[in-house]
Amino acid sequence: MSKVTTIIDIGSNSMRMVVLQKSSRFSFSLINETKSRVKISEGCYENNGNLQDVPMQRAYESLKSFLNISHSLKSRKIICVATSALRDAPNAKVFISRVQKDLGLNIKVIDGEKEAYYGGVAALNLLHDDTFVTVDIGGGSTEFSFVKNGKIEKSISLNIGTVRIKELYFNKEDIEGARKVILDNLKKIFDLGIEIPSKVVGIGGSIRAVSKIIMEKNNYPLDILHGYTYNVKNENTLFNKIINARNNDDLKSIGVKKDRFDTIKEGSFIFKTILDELNIKEVVSSGVGVREGVYLTDLLRNSNHKFPENFNVSVRSLLDRFQIDEKQSAFMGNNAGKIFDILKPMHNLDNKFRTLLVVASKLHSIGSTLNFYKSNDNAFDFILNGLNYDFLHTSRVVVAHTIKFSKKSLPSKSDILKYQDLLPSLEVMQWMSFMISLNIAINQDLSRPKVEYVLNNNTLEINLSNKSFLIETNIEKLESPEELKIKI
Repeated sequence: MSKVTTIIDIGSNSMRMVVLQKSSRFSFSLINETKSRVKISEGCYENNGNLQDVPMQRAYESLKSFLNISHSLKSRKIICVATSALRDAPNAKVFISRVQKDLGLNIKVIDGEKEAYYGGVAALNLLHDDTFVTVDIGGGSTEFSFVKNGKIEKSISLNIGTVRIKELYFNKEDIEGARKVILDNLKKIFDLGIEIPSKVVGIGGSIRAVSKIIMEKNNYPLDILHGYTYNVKNENTLFNKIINARNNDDLKSIGVKKDRFDTIKEGSFIFKTILDELNIKEVVSSGVGVREGVYLTDLLRNSNHKFPENFNVSVRSLLDRFQIDEKQSAFMGNNAGKIFDILKPMHNLDNKFRTLLVVASKLHSIGSTLNFYKSNDNAFDFILNGLNYDFLHTSRVVVAHTIKFSKKSLPSKSDILKYQDLLPSLEVMQWMSFMISLNIAINQDLSRPKVEYVLNNNTLEINLSNKSFLIETNIEKLESPEELKIKI
């Protein structure tokens, strides 16, 4: 696969492009994302599904701009897919042929099931869950992919989308007609005869817009949408406010952005109907979708469209981009595990914290790239914003704080105040702080020393193969949890 790859997704409402750069076999990072609300399906549902000249021209001009960006970023591979608007339009070939002739771009029209599958692949690999149903609300259709125990069981597409519902029902004030057509389509879900999970992974602009409003309303401390989770029951009032808004001023007062005024009511109506009908309890917001699914299907074509076990693309990407020495990273990770395990009788932490300590230890030095003297603070920001995929929000906050507190003194209550709702207890964070600080101190001279640990009662005995004054003095400076004593 090309080092830099462009994926373009032509949807009924928006056209989006991502440019992704590989850094190693399975590792990549996003280097550009561009969106254009061309509304290519505008007016088509009132004209026998035919694409109209003005929307087609908007899409054509935007594609030219997308290609300019892609070429400037030295993308060697461009994959362009089109969904509901083009697969439903009788005159789609007119647009496809023009683009191919004038711009040299081949557009692949994918069917609804394939579109749903791509969303499932993206969510399965880039979110920290293994059982859920994806719901991707577009302009012309809505896609569902059912994932159970890490496997995609079934994918299906229904002809219910924001633009379609708006033009055929909402513009005619036929809300009950809209409800009936959505419910009639949802019967196809139940006809599948599969177990419906209680958790939805929400994909698409309308769902993301609602999630952002909920985050702001609830004063959520982390400004990151991907992976944000909320309880459906708690947000019913907000959904109803959006659906029943009388005008744009009402929508604005709720927190809806201007660019969503035209379809947010329809999108919220479709989504709430789905949530109610499928008895969904929890929504996980997804920043990834069809585009990432297309990319991953290509990238992981020889591994059943899944990352290898215990592989995390975000961790690997950060290690690659910051050029962290592989041997040092491996030592820090292995030693972190040893420290956690030997102290387990004292800290009694869940093993999920072992994983997070290992990650933090591997990545602790990335902040030095920007400024050595502010390494921990820089790393904090890099981690919060860089652990994009396959990490719970709570997990990335714990990793970021663990690195931030990798110094001689333990964190205090005031240190964790801002993110306290996403962090475990102060005691847990003090243990995490101590363990990573000890790990760093032991490898202070970057010699990767052989070390043995013995826990006798409340005393941790540290046996180094080669005596080092530098290492020993740095260990002695560490503030440890009250009950723990250290002997070198």
